[in-house]
Amino acid sequence: MNEETLLVGLVVECLAPTSRWGEPIWRPTAVLEMPPATEPWTPLGGTDAARQFYAGVVAISLYSTETANYLSNLAAGPRLWVVMRPRGPEPPVEVVTITADPAEGEAFTETGVDVVETIEMPMAIAQAVAAFAERHHVERPFLKRRRDSREMDAIGKKEE
Repeated sequence: MNEETLLVGLVVECLAPTSRWGEPIWRPTAVLEMPPATEPWTPLGGTDAARQFYAGVVAISLYSTETANYLSNLAAGPRLWVVMRPRGPEPPVEVVTITADPAEGEAFTETGVDVVETIEMPMAIAQAVAAFAERHHVERPFLKRRRDSREMDAIGKKEE
């Protein structure tokens, strides 16, 4: 299996609670193709209702076994899945991963704890993902399994 890693910067936004009992909402807003030389969790500005932060450098891992998923993503309008997890006071969220694989991104929604959001994939990253997929994609034919008629006859019968 071949693997490649793309290093990107992540910008997140903190939305203020709408009531005094609510919790702040954290969501990703942008992926930067070239991570800046800025400390993680540096405030970038905003208003009282929505503040932006540079969350830091995050690795996007590409695997040769997932090229079909990457190609499907690129054809559908390229998106990145950003997975964040509530952590505590400083920093308030942990960036778990950023992925270009829709199946992997969807799998993170099963925990119910993680914040999983999609954002638009920048053109340079889309080109890097497309080049990786082109280099490593192997078309795998769909093989429909045929049932053995003996298997069907044995269903519901007890062995003697």
